[in-house]
Amino acid sequence: MNIIETKNLTKTYRRFIKPEGLRGSIKSLWNREYVEKTAIKDFDFTMEEGELIGLIGPNGAGKTTLTKMFTGIIAPTSGEINVLGYYPNDLRNQFKKQYAVVMGQKSQLFYELTVNDTLRLFKEIYGLEERQFQASKAYFTELFEVKDLMDVQVRTLSLGERMKMELIAALLHSPKILFLDEPTIGLDAIAAGQIRRFLSEVNRDRKTSIILTSHYMEDIKALCSRCLVLSHGSKLYDGGTGELFERYRRNKKITVTFSIRADGIELPSYVQILKKTPDKLILQVPKERAGGILSELMHYSPVDVTVEEDEIGVVVERIYREELEETQEKNHGTKEKKAISDADGGVWE
Repeated sequence: MNIIETKNLTKTYRRFIKPEGLRGSIKSLWNREYVEKTAIKDFDFTMEEGELIGLIGPNGAGKTTLTKMFTGIIAPTSGEINVLGYYPNDLRNQFKKQYAVVMGQKSQLFYELTVNDTLRLFKEIYGLEERQFQASKAYFTELFEVKDLMDVQVRTLSLGERMKMELIAALLHSPKILFLDEPTIGLDAIAAGQIRRFLSEVNRDRKTSIILTSHYMEDIKALCSRCLVLSHGSKLYDGGTGELFERYRRNKKITVTFSIRADGIELPSYVQILKKTPDKLILQVPKERAGGILSELMHYSPVDVTVEEDEIGVVVERIYREELEETQEKNHGTKEKKAISDADGGVWE
């Protein structure tokens, strides 16, 4: 069953352009200039109940705009959108009770209240029965292991503890869809790993559908079997996460620290040296040759070795560039066919 469906979904903004200075301000009172920006363009998408989908793309790709249209915060300029059987921007109460949003940089908690009082306030907002409220609270406090924090002020919590409470507050009313925007931003590796584990359990045990926006590849790779890539408001990829990185990740970055000077190490021509100091090398290597290079470097007894994948920005750039080149090739081929057709009297076999 599809819980989200869109067809040719488009969102265009008008931006006011004002010349600099007092003269520009006075002039703009009578003659305003605008420029249009398309944040989302002809977006087709379906999501089935229970899916956990990763939404990735560079800043300005349209991820936040898309989430705002899914939740009804803003209305689309054109196209069709259906979320849980509703047109989101109608903002019906019955619809708003079926989803939740958590943003890593914006808190929905009440800092001066204790966690228990904050959750009880959410209980009243969502109109939960006492039995349902207690059952949900007990489940999540045990899942997130935060029983000893329920009677302390929210303002005294650490960042990782607060993010757990953000998720509990969002999931308290058992939403059908959870929208997450950078939930692990600023967290250390341990806290981020805990958040990922909890989200996986919520998705598996409670069948909560999740759309996760993140710049951290560990979040996407650990949680999402399906991935959606946006760039300049257009969908570039919609498919398996593993297939995405297998197809577009070409290089590995290898950082090696030595106990001796590394000046005499000889490297093949296909290895790109990103940085070199007397005791440290940072290399970029084609991923299929990384194993061989690592074997060679082991002969020099390194004290530390780290291997990293291409960053998400590099992957998305590569996807966008290749899609653009493919489109240009198609357009060029179409023009050549048209030229031949015109030369042959308008017939093309």
